[in-house]
Amino acid sequence: MSNEVNIHEKEKESLNLLLQQLQKGSELAFTSIYDLYSHQLYRNILRLVKEEDIAQELLQDLFLKIWENRHNIKLDTSFKSYLYKIAENLVYGHFRKMAKDKRLIERLVLSSTAFDTFAEETIINKENHELLQLAIESLAPQRKLIYTLCKLEGKSYEEVSHELGIATSTIRNQIVKANKDVKLYFSKQDLAMLIFTIQILNHL
Repeated sequence: MSNEVNIHEKEKESLNLLLQQLQKGSELAFTSIYDLYSHQLYRNILRLVKEEDIAQELLQDLFLKIWENRHNIKLDTSFKSYLYKIAENLVYGHFRKMAKDKRLIERLVLSSTAFDTFAEETIINKENHELLQLAIESLAPQRKLIYTLCKLEGKSYEEVSHELGIATSTIRNQIVKANKDVKLYFSKQDLAMLIFTIQILNHL
């Protein structure tokens, strides 16, 4: 037990020495710290963002922050916890940006000439086509059918009314509800993504 304690103390002393050198601007100390922590940090970030390029970019941002804020590093607190807190903030910020981008796309996809109806020329961003398809699949069967006929196949309310034997007013109401359902689906995806990120990072 005492040997383990001694090893831990030696590792802590070695790290503190590196951090002291880093505070003085030592690039060699910075490289040593990068080599010590970058692999594990990268794997954890990648597990969350799922894309290697993004994970690598966030990792570089993380160590850039370490370098820029090297004078503020506290030697009496856990440096590893400090690293993971920065990683948490960076990943959280990444998903916040994604959520913001999705809301912009949502406004394009769900924009309409009136509040309760889609414009006939709905703008669909190709990168989010799959997400929109998932939203449509989540609709109730009749609502999904009406939405598909009107918005994807471009049929008029009157044509769909005649084809399905349903009143035009019912078609219109179903489209209004479908619009709301799809918007709700997008918003849930954003919220779920942020909650998932925070929950995972809190357990790293």
